[in-house]
Amino acid sequence: MRHEHIEVNSGLMIALVLAVISIGGLVEIVPLYFINDTVEKVDGVRPYTPLELRGRDIYVREGCFLCHSQMIRPFRDEWLRYGHYSLAAESKYDHPFQWGSKRTGPDLARVGNKFSNQWHVQHLVKPTSVVPESIMPNYPWLLDTELDYTDVADRMKALRYTGVPYSLTQAEYEKNVKDFGKVVADQLDISQAKDNLMKQARTFNYDGLPDRVTEMEALVAYLQVLGTMVDFSKYDEGYFANFR
Repeated sequence: MRHEHIEVNSGLMIALVLAVISIGGLVEIVPLYFINDTVEKVDGVRPYTPLELRGRDIYVREGCFLCHSQMIRPFRDEWLRYGHYSLAAESKYDHPFQWGSKRTGPDLARVGNKFSNQWHVQHLVKPTSVVPESIMPNYPWLLDTELDYTDVADRMKALRYTGVPYSLTQAEYEKNVKDFGKVVADQLDISQAKDNLMKQARTFNYDGLPDRVTEMEALVAYLQVLGTMVDFSKYDEGYFANFR
């Protein structure tokens, strides 16, 4: 009788549903504010360089996250295929993170340096040319489209407000030197964003076009950094020993 009374009373039903959802949410969220190591400290994790950041923007714009996740779960079949499970610290500078649960294509959390720049370019232009069974669409315009980086400094400033340590002041720069080293700290200097972007593009020539900076260049730069910041050899032995 009590159950029927709840079902026929829409107001009461809504109130009880909201109460249950609120309690469940609090149980999951509140403990995170009292656990100091929720996001573990991991050496090597740094913010994206200006070129990598623009590549990530293009990655999100093209909807790559709709078919590719960047979150390796701590299960045997996952690490056998993709490598060490994802650490929370790896995504602390991602706004928004690209975890996802949809895998029409493989997880990309560890794709960095697995393939050459040329492979990535060819794969994005025509995926079936390197993976015959691929159902991924072609992205040839990325190689033809000049990269717009006129607002890259503003993008970095916006992320700075979310806690990403891009530097605007001398004090912030010096802190980054201490935390990441001078080479990385120079890349995180907002005042030098455009120059740093061009320098990285010319040095690594991700798209194979030395006289141009294309959207392809930025996207490949982003893909090539995924999973490369952390030395997982420090973590693999103890973790994977449990599965041998």
